[in-house]
Amino acid sequence: MSKSAYLHKEPNETLRSIEICAGAGGQALGLEQAGFSPVALIEVDHLACETLRKNRPEWNVIESDVNAFTVRNYQNIDLLAGGVPCPPFSIAGKQLGQADDRDLFPSALRLVQECHPKAVMLENVRGLFSAKFDSYRKDIGERLTRLGYECFWQLIEASNYGVPQRRTRSVLVAVRHEYAPFFRWPTENAVPPHTVGDVLLPMMKNNGWEGAESWAKNANGLAPTIVGGSKKHGGADLGPTRARMAWEKMGVDGRGIADEPPVRGFQGNPRLTVQMAGILQGFPPEWEFAGKKTPAYRQVGNAFPPPVAKAIGAAIRGAIEAAHTTSYEKRAG
Repeated sequence: MSKSAYLHKEPNETLRSIEICAGAGGQALGLEQAGFSPVALIEVDHLACETLRKNRPEWNVIESDVNAFTVRNYQNIDLLAGGVPCPPFSIAGKQLGQADDRDLFPSALRLVQECHPKAVMLENVRGLFSAKFDSYRKDIGERLTRLGYECFWQLIEASNYGVPQRRTRSVLVAVRHEYAPFFRWPTENAVPPHTVGDVLLPMMKNNGWEGAESWAKNANGLAPTIVGGSKKHGGADLGPTRARMAWEKMGVDGRGIADEPPVRGFQGNPRLTVQMAGILQGFPPEWEFAGKKTPAYRQVGNAFPPPVAKAIGAAIRGAIEAAHTTSYEKRAG
């Protein structure tokens, strides 16, 4: 495809994306729903790669360390996206930021320079917005500006986009200057999200548990933030003590993850299964997570909710298409 042909796509044509730190595919799935087709998804974790391949065998999944990966062979890219690791900025960690060897923002910026996509979307924990990292965010913005981008930072609450969970994340969107006048953050949903009880009732009833309906009425709020933990710390539980107490109020045993929904005659508070946790993260029920319970749940907890990725991806797509339409109309007029 010639450069001129690529720049003047039909509005409904699929856009091309590259995703780093793809994980279990939450961001990629949302972007797919927004009209992006991934030409490459880079992920270092073997089981997460298996999850991607299991659910989307047609995707080009590359099992590689981002630090060792280059995108020089990928050009005419519309979007470079990724959920870079959160430990350098998480309030649960030491908050070493750029001093943490897990900080992949430098690699992300290197990849932006290599393929010069129309837009960039990078997601991280809300801790990146703390005053401690003001200078770091400024440095990232200045480097992207020198590469020809305008930056937009925002704290995004997942429940505002239909996810039945309280999950606030920082999101950086950077677009080339010609698209910047057309970018707007997505509008929040006017309808409140469903509750934990609403979305999990069908699964809680799956094995004939008689208490499912009563349980669902009590679980009438949003889920606390689902956390996956790291390979070094944390197991298949629903978070620290405070989070488990919040789960207990909704009738959920947060001390572990169940293999199956509760059965007929079950007494007490049920535990969530990996699939239930995935639903609360915004994945469709049919999305399968590879590996045993603990690594599978970790993939869920570390994922970017697909409905949020879809909303932001649609806003980026809208900016690109609006700019192209305006450019075409000016030449035609």
